[in-house]
Formats: sequence, structure tokens, C-alpha cells
Amino acid sequence: MQSRNVLGTELQSCSCSPMTGWYRDGSCKTDATDIGMHTVCAVMTDQFLSYSKAQGNDLSTPQMGFPGLKSGDHWCLCAPRWKQAYEDGMAPLVDLEATESSTLNIIDLDILKQFAFKNN
Repeated sequence: MQSRNVLGTELQSCSCSPMTGWYRDGSCKTDATDIGMHTVCAVMTDQFLSYSKAQGNDLSTPQMGFPGLKSGDHWCLCAPRWKQAYEDGMAPLVDLEATESSTLNIIDLDILKQFAFKNN
């Protein structure tokens, strides 16, 4: 069975460069073992990366096997972390087609649509 996105269609890839996702397959699909719910395909910004680092989750510094993220990279964020960033006025844009449908258990679709990333 194919995973669905928040729009109800087939879940699209978030990023393979850098490789993202709970399964590290480029997709923001999840399962019951993904306690963090890495389901939001977010487009990184310098502002969000600084915010995340200040919250104790440094996504910008390269570490063993992790290249470090930069502005413009797409990455599967934890839905609760994205919601926290939204509440703090720091939420990055979201690729709705690559954001897994279970995200809607945490974040309202109308809010996500306000942050929709527009592919060219």
C-alpha cells in the first residue's frame, strides 16, 4: 500500500540529496517505531536552522554520516518540532505533496497550506 500525503494523493519524495526520511530513502513516510514522527517535508532556511540549533537539534553541523543541512535543503522534520516552530513564529515552508498524511494528527491542514512551498 502506498503512503499518502496530506492532500490525499500519493506521497512524493522529499529529498535524496541530502538523503532524508525515517528510513533514509528520501521519503517522509513513517511507522510505529518513529517516535518523533519525521513526516513533514520542510524546506530549510538559515532562520529555522538557527532556531533548531537553539532548541538542541543541530541540523546544520556535519557529523558522522550526516552532511549538515543548509538553506534550501528539503528535510523530513518531526511534526511536533515543526508545530513548535510554527507556534514560535519560525516555521519553514512545507512541501505538501511530500508531507505524510499522519502529520494531520498533529498539524491542521489549513496551517500547513499557509506554509506551502511552491515548486517552480
